[in-house]
Amino acid sequence: MSETDERRMPYQLPFPPEAGVEIVEPQAIPEDERIWVPQAENVWFRPLCLNASQGYWVNLLRVRRAGVLSRHRHPAPVHGHVLRGRWHYLEHDWVAETGSYVFEPPGETHTLVVPDDCPEMITLFHITGVMIYVDPWGRQTGYEDVFTKIEMCRRHYTQAGLGADYVSRFVR
Repeated sequence: MSETDERRMPYQLPFPPEAGVEIVEPQAIPEDERIWVPQAENVWFRPLCLNASQGYWVNLLRVRRAGVLSRHRHPAPVHGHVLRGRWHYLEHDWVAETGSYVFEPPGETHTLVVPDDCPEMITLFHITGVMIYVDPWGRQTGYEDVFTKIEMCRRHYTQAGLGADYVSRFVR
């Protein structure tokens, strides 16, 4: 067998038995509106990975309204990639626009705003741990974690006719 042939050969050994199953979503931005889970008025999320064993989630956040979305704190890192539109934080002087990557370090607290002239914003977020919603003085007003996200999906997918178990395709 030539070196070229060997390079094109798939891995020949078995995967570890404890290895999880991959997730492949051919349409990350789905055509079926029922896959978007409502979070607030004109705000939805689309789960991509809900990792209960490691406490993180990856989702698309879609916003079709201008204004303040939420003020929240992250005790763990967050990664974001803007797919459509733009947004910013009141606490910073930068704007995340289509194509932007954003890293939010642990300890960051910020107020997410979508500008008035932005009809739709979609950002892929990878959130580890918890989002703690706070008032301007840091008092907790709510939270989200991978488990609350799973439950939101389960309720929505039941009501939307996809079935409570539809969320299982995203849970690892």
